[in-house]
Amino acid sequence: MADAAFSLAPKPEGATGVLVLSDGHVIWGRGFGAVGNAVGEVCFNTSMTGYQEVMTDPSYAGQIVTFTFPHIGNVGVNDEDLESKVDGAVGCVVREDVTPSSNFRAEGEFGDWLAAKGKIGLAGVDTRALTRRIRLSGAPNAVIAHDPKGEFDIPALIKKAQEWPGLEGMDLAKIVSREIQEGWEGSTWMLGQGYGRSPRDARPHVVAMDFGAKDNIFRNLVKAGARVTVVPAEATLEQVLELKPEGVFLSNGPGDPAATGKYAVPVIQGLLERDVPIFGICLGHQMLALAAGAKTSKMHQGHRGANHPVKRLADDVVEITSMNHGFAVDNATLPDTIEETHVSLFDGSNCGIAIKGKKAFGVQYHPEASPGPQDSFYLFEKFVGSLA
Repeated sequence: MADAAFSLAPKPEGATGVLVLSDGHVIWGRGFGAVGNAVGEVCFNTSMTGYQEVMTDPSYAGQIVTFTFPHIGNVGVNDEDLESKVDGAVGCVVREDVTPSSNFRAEGEFGDWLAAKGKIGLAGVDTRALTRRIRLSGAPNAVIAHDPKGEFDIPALIKKAQEWPGLEGMDLAKIVSREIQEGWEGSTWMLGQGYGRSPRDARPHVVAMDFGAKDNIFRNLVKAGARVTVVPAEATLEQVLELKPEGVFLSNGPGDPAATGKYAVPVIQGLLERDVPIFGICLGHQMLALAAGAKTSKMHQGHRGANHPVKRLADDVVEITSMNHGFAVDNATLPDTIEETHVSLFDGSNCGIAIKGKKAFGVQYHPEASPGPQDSFYLFEKFVGSLA
């Protein structure tokens, strides 16, 4: 039924963009942003705001984001809302054409910004039908392409989509991670003032492992009272311990946690053996679970949006959360040493764990994204408070 909106017919007049799925389906539209083509996994995000943050979240590396909210780009872009300086999503699919921005914080237009970042946009697509297709059939591999002349080699694009190996088994964290250690300097944002500076006083020292981190995570650690040093994804246990951390943070990131875990899990296990307090988010949460003996698996469609209800099992409180993940901890594989602390009210999947006898816990969602809007900030306070 959903496939009825997708055309296998020749290119319609005026089409300058296309999304070609690996099964041969061709979805025509109007291209904007960068010219060229890019391959990735097509997912959907249900957020009504924050498209610039989504497009610069490293967790979206290797993905083409379908926005279910129809009006994307209407508030423009600015330098303050970037989540990272590294690559995030390779492209996006939207319903309506991007109109001139109307927001007092806008410093540029979304289409121009996409072009400058090398990201491709496709407008004029029935995003409800595409979203329904993903929900029914799973997230497909695809190529998104933009040519102002409307000239596309469809067979070649189909072949490219089919040959792309997909995210399962792919380690993307080391690609989007920073390459050198750095002391985090930023603090939280205030209207009219921008971002503050991180105090470098006698605060608990947190070493954050960057697997593709969003900058707002570090700002929230600072807000909760920590001093933060960020290290690359492939930092060794010895390198982390040399910094004398009072706690270690495991960041979000893209790709398959089992692939990244080949080098990260032994480090995490070494930290657990030394009773170092640990807090993990998203990919970091998944790798903490792997380190403690659980398993992860690829999800059918993933969870992406700012409106996901999660139950906190300790007191049955429901948090409205922001999520972005295509893999999950398999709660059927949790050993006795792991306590399940949170579950999704959408599908019952695992959304939080705590390691028994350790100051180590993780959540699948993104408390730094301010859903709720402050339902989940207590997690940063809990972690930093445990270091005092």
